[in-house]
Amino acid sequence: MDKLILGRYIPGNSLIHRLDPRSKLIAMFLFILIVFWANNLVTNVILVIFTVLSILLSQVKLSFFLRGLCPMVGIILFTTLFQVFFTGGGKTLFHFGIITITSYGLSQACLIFMRFVLIIFFSTLLTLTTTPLSLSDAVESLLRPLTRFKVPAHEIGLMLSLSLRFVPTLMDDTTRIMNAQRARGVDFGEGSLLNKVKTIIPILIPLFASSFKRADALAIAMEARGYQGGDGRSKYRILKWERKDSLTILVMLFIGLVLFLLKSP
Repeated sequence: MDKLILGRYIPGNSLIHRLDPRSKLIAMFLFILIVFWANNLVTNVILVIFTVLSILLSQVKLSFFLRGLCPMVGIILFTTLFQVFFTGGGKTLFHFGIITITSYGLSQACLIFMRFVLIIFFSTLLTLTTTPLSLSDAVESLLRPLTRFKVPAHEIGLMLSLSLRFVPTLMDDTTRIMNAQRARGVDFGEGSLLNKVKTIIPILIPLFASSFKRADALAIAMEARGYQGGDGRSKYRILKWERKDSLTILVMLFIGLVLFLLKSP
């Protein structure tokens, strides 16, 4: 649980910290788009260099990004090995039964691995350098033009803010419940896979109960304070789009154009 990075903010005064959260959010979506154009060595090297430079500009320790990668190791390894063993094409390097390792499968596995790592690193950079409240304000601001189509921009931003706010609280509740179950003799690391799944039930039931109880208390507290939605509400935090934010988007578009021109057909 201590390795969870989601919702965690590292205070700082770097260039990345001072960017408008809207520009960082747009840059994140653009990065996810252009990372799929990196399908050869040159384009991946460009993205790696750009990601490393962004991490250096954020002045956040690399250990935080590695900790953000740890919870996704299982998914990354499964997807990578699936590409290695079951993707055909190119020269056959190894064959046994239904398992065939080809040169094309290895290249695709490397691409998938790099995409996972780069996206996780860049999303971790966004989380560590932007407060959850700023992220929710950015989402609400970006969705505001859709309010004319009856999209509840303020409510979506509020839900995001509350979700990020209570992630650490849920993790603390999970740790507390697990410690209580261990004191009652539950062993979460022993037995078969089925037994390990069964040990999750004593965690989920009290966790859901406490979550619903906390949500109900929060709703009552908001109603008692006169919360009526986003109509007519003023803003304590005013987002300001500056020249450096525009330059950030232009840099992302430029990198996207370069990757599009250099990608393999």
